Amino acid sequence: MTTLLAASSLRAAEVYVCAAASLTDALKEIAVAYEKESGDKLIFNFASSSVLARQIEEGAPADLIISADEAKLSELEKKGLLIPGTRKSILSNRLAVVVPLDSAISLTSAKDLTGQEIKRLALGEPKSVPAGIYAKEYLEKLGLWEKLADRIVPCENVRAALAAVESGNTEAGIVYKSDAMISKKVKTAFEVPEAEGPNISYPLAVIKDSKSADAAKKLAAYLDSKPAGIVFEKYGFIVKH
Repeated sequence: MTTLLAASSLRAAEVYVCAAASLTDALKEIAVAYEKESGDKLIFNFASSSVLARQIEEGAPADLIISADEAKLSELEKKGLLIPGTRKSILSNRLAVVVPLDSAISLTSAKDLTGQEIKRLALGEPKSVPAGIYAKEYLEKLGLWEKLADRIVPCENVRAALAAVESGNTEAGIVYKSDAMISKKVKTAFEVPEAEGPNISYPLAVIKDSKSADAAKKLAAYLDSKPAGIVFEKYGFIVKH
């Protein structure tokens, strides 16, 4: 028995997972079942995808990255920092416009954001944070970005944008549907219709310098499995498999 336990502990790995902030709640729940099943320990680093990519470029510990956009992974891939053949898009999402739970403001479309009631609009930093890049793309497509540019409150990641609305520091915010669903302090004014919204993609890949590449590949396969997909869907993500 002792020999079996020793062998098991030798096989167990620590997997450093860099993941987009919007995945926080879903991945924490998935980790409970996965760690029990695999024996491996997952160590999460949640941040905006741009911050994660920069950290990996600078040599921070990382075995697997799950980005909220394709561009950040493409940058890492061009620099030879990913294991070829491990990149795969597993999830999608939708944008949602949220307001504080006690707000009396009625918003039914993006055009309503230009009304006088909306003085500040929170979203991810539109130059670097995927949620902000997607929001800007959506507003530009509707010809509203220039009208709203002075009201934008750029945030370090999508969870920070959500927090800005929760605290009442902004009258509204544009976040992912999955973020809107987990908050008890905001309400969704409207979801962006799929036809109007940007193509949101969550790709993952194993890092070239991973010290636990096999364990990271095993985790990547699990995140693309039905049991993980059920959890992701519960949190508002769109599963691709």
